[in-house]
Amino acid sequence: MLVDTFGRSIDYLRVSVTDQCDLRCQYCRPLTLPLPAPLRDILTNDEIVTVVRAAALLGVRKVRLTGGEPLLRHGIVDLVRMLAAIPGIEDLTLTTNGMHLGALAADLAAAGLRRVNVSLDTLRPERFARITGVPHLEKVLQGIAAAQACGLVPVKVNMVVMRGVNDDEIADFAALTVGEGWHVRFIEVMPIGDIPPSLLVSAAEIRQRLPGLVADSSIVGHGPARMYRLPGAKGTVAIISPVTDHFCAGCNRLRLTADGKLRPCLLDDGEVDLRPALRSSIASEDLAALILQAVANKPRQHHLDQGVTPHQRTMTQIGG
Repeated sequence: MLVDTFGRSIDYLRVSVTDQCDLRCQYCRPLTLPLPAPLRDILTNDEIVTVVRAAALLGVRKVRLTGGEPLLRHGIVDLVRMLAAIPGIEDLTLTTNGMHLGALAADLAAAGLRRVNVSLDTLRPERFARITGVPHLEKVLQGIAAAQACGLVPVKVNMVVMRGVNDDEIADFAALTVGEGWHVRFIEVMPIGDIPPSLLVSAAEIRQRLPGLVADSSIVGHGPARMYRLPGAKGTVAIISPVTDHFCAGCNRLRLTADGKLRPCLLDDGEVDLRPALRSSIASEDLAALILQAVANKPRQHHLDQGVTPHQRTMTQIGG
């Protein structure tokens, strides 16, 4: 079992498989985009599998594939199949913008993917085009339906709530947990990079805007979401509050960037570079030592409330 300096069990690895994305959501990609990492710097499927296998031997049980947009990666279905076969990995999931999910959902499910989270910040076509830079809301909705149809359930829909941008749709999204059985996750926007603090809508305010919301302690998950239901809903409402009520004390994750850096904390620039070791035929015990180093470096908490934010990478380069 992996345990960090502060007694937290680390059993969850988020793996960014690409730093590229076909959307331009303002909270994820900055106004001045960095150049994509050269293809030679991106970990191969075999290198990712090597890291995940080593992490599994140390106690990691859950893997989530992220990006950028992970479904843009060539060979993503093959990678899912390889990761699903690793002993000890009990839960293999993926977060996507949904643009390519309709075409790939069935193949991903057959390869061993368990569930998907779909990022969707508005239900209005014109607003979707403004937020993302593309006019393809319908493709995302079709992707959600395809994932549900092939058993990648429960499909969780992630909405980053932004004041004056989409916060007037909180009730609309919540209503879909009743009418459509959606599982909606409202996420506080993190004021990093180009994001002004004025966009933040707190978890407390989100709850206030949903009268009738009832806490549901019967739902147990792997992450920081606080779970609720509306009366009569088949689906759930979750609220994730990385800013106003952070969950660092229970953080159980590491993040592997697409170019091979292992990050102990999303909001801290500290990293352990695995790529040179992976490309020098490192012994498995030495790779394990690097993973243990990252765990030992995991900070107690982030310091967003003090204005300390990561500056070496954008969110799309980290994997969220």
